[in-house]
Amino acid sequence: MISFLICLAILIVGYLTYGKLVDNIFSPDDRETPAVAINDGVDYVVMPQWKLFLIQLLNIAGLGPIFGALSGAMWGPVVFLWITFGTVFAGAVHDYFAGMLSERNNGASISEVTGIYLGGTMKNVMRVFSVILLIMVGTVFAVGPAGLLVTLFKNSGASGIVLQTTFWLAIILIYYFIATFISVDKVIGRIYPVFGICLIIMAIGVCFGTLTSGQPTLEIWDNFKNLHPAGTPIWAFMFITVACGAISGFHATQSPLMARCLKSERQGHFVFYGAMVAEGIIALIWAFAGVTLLGVAQLAEMKGGNANTVYTICTMTMGKVGTILAMLGVIACPITSGDTAFRSARLTIADWFKLDMGKWQTRLALCIPVLGVGAVLGFGNTLGFIDYQIIWRYFSWSNQTLAMIVLWAGAMYLAQNKKNYWICAVPATFMSAVSMTYFMMAGECMGLIPFFKNNAAVGYPVGIIFAVACLALFLSKAKNASKMSAKLA
Repeated sequence: MISFLICLAILIVGYLTYGKLVDNIFSPDDRETPAVAINDGVDYVVMPQWKLFLIQLLNIAGLGPIFGALSGAMWGPVVFLWITFGTVFAGAVHDYFAGMLSERNNGASISEVTGIYLGGTMKNVMRVFSVILLIMVGTVFAVGPAGLLVTLFKNSGASGIVLQTTFWLAIILIYYFIATFISVDKVIGRIYPVFGICLIIMAIGVCFGTLTSGQPTLEIWDNFKNLHPAGTPIWAFMFITVACGAISGFHATQSPLMARCLKSERQGHFVFYGAMVAEGIIALIWAFAGVTLLGVAQLAEMKGGNANTVYTICTMTMGKVGTILAMLGVIACPITSGDTAFRSARLTIADWFKLDMGKWQTRLALCIPVLGVGAVLGFGNTLGFIDYQIIWRYFSWSNQTLAMIVLWAGAMYLAQNKKNYWICAVPATFMSAVSMTYFMMAGECMGLIPFFKNNAAVGYPVGIIFAVACLALFLSKAKNASKMSAKLA
């Protein structure tokens, strides 16, 4: 319990101190924001700060800080450290720069932003990469809540479960289509406060229920080791598994949505950095509940984070009525990320081909194929043709790889403007090592070849070499950028 409370305090203090340092280094000013300058009534709409924060939190808080945190808890309380320090020094920094760099570039999608600072080749790579990731995210965050709803209503029988899941999936996809198509303030801006209440009740309820459960808790200092029942390495598997609970490239696709709605740049610290810290707190609560109430062995037996695991913890902490509220909060997380995932995919394609989103015909022409691909993947999983776990694992790796790229873009921006680029370069280097190590060892990547699967003797050195190479390339580019800035000055 003490470990959890210390980590919770670090997250809060980190927002107030390190978050403010990051904000000061970026130096927001009083320039006119895209929401004011463009204001098209569809995607560029000025909204109040409290609503921006709440929408940003719900945009980014999908299944990752719940399912991912519970899966990460299989490694034991060491996961608390990654959630805490990963959030403060990597995830929140990543989200802040994704939002603020978009704001500085007329609310551009993250693919366009990375192209500005990392070059045209990276822009094209990111365009394709982002759209694929966003459609995968939308699919994962449609199938996941459909399963949660089935679990909540306790359907029985295999055929009945398939039928009910298909029904809920269809309802969710219809809502996603509406939210993707119409103005951001018409649906998202109005219903998110309701979802936000459910989310807050869920987090407080699970936290209080776990703290008062009387169950013995594992402290970090007594269990500073790998407790995973299968012996899966902490590096880099735990970092990839937790995903959104510490750092997530998916968030970079969401931050531009709110960058188009800021009234002032000075709102960025609260909206972007603050929302990620709030998500880190949610992830910490669920990891704490998993370790305390179920333990690593039972979590492994239940296959980590999933609908049944969440339902079990809710019933243990909140009773029958509380469970309904908690489950609604959990269901709200992926739904409020899935709708904006498809919306971001639409906007990314629109920015790519310079399409006018003010015309409903153009929006419709993009919404149909984007949601269509998501529907094929979603119903394919429900009917047993596509494995949800495979989609999730590819999402997790591509998610963290995107985060790595965005952090390098942030570092390059700071270098070009002669500011302290290490606040982005250090976590970018770390995530480069994590992403490449996982790629070399994971069963769905190079691990498809038996020689590479979980082979630390190969994966670790390759990951480190790749990270060092990325840092060296960046420092070389940063030096040239500094010289160019000096000449222009």
